[in-house]
Amino acid sequence: MKKEVVKEWQLRLYIAGQTPKSITALENIKKYAEEHLKGKYSIEIVDLLKNPQLAEGDQIFAVPTLVRKFPEPIRKIIGDLSNEERVLVGLNIKPLNS
Repeated sequence: MKKEVVKEWQLRLYIAGQTPKSITALENIKKYAEEHLKGKYSIEIVDLLKNPQLAEGDQIFAVPTLVRKFPEPIRKIIGDLSNEERVLVGLNIKPLNS
């Protein structure tokens, strides 16, 4: 079976201001995306202090939260994203035990 090639990964990072955890999460996802999805991703940052109503759409209950909007299905990872293995497996960028 042929593996579908994803043209662009659409990621959305929900934060609440410039907290240490939010800053770390953003640095981490940028680093992982550059290493594993180079040129094939976009990251939208949503600051819930500025736009709290946006939390409802993706059912965000904690920050920081990373949401993979595309490819579907939608996946979420909560926290500062410091565990690279967990993030890559969680986003299904890297299969478990590869």
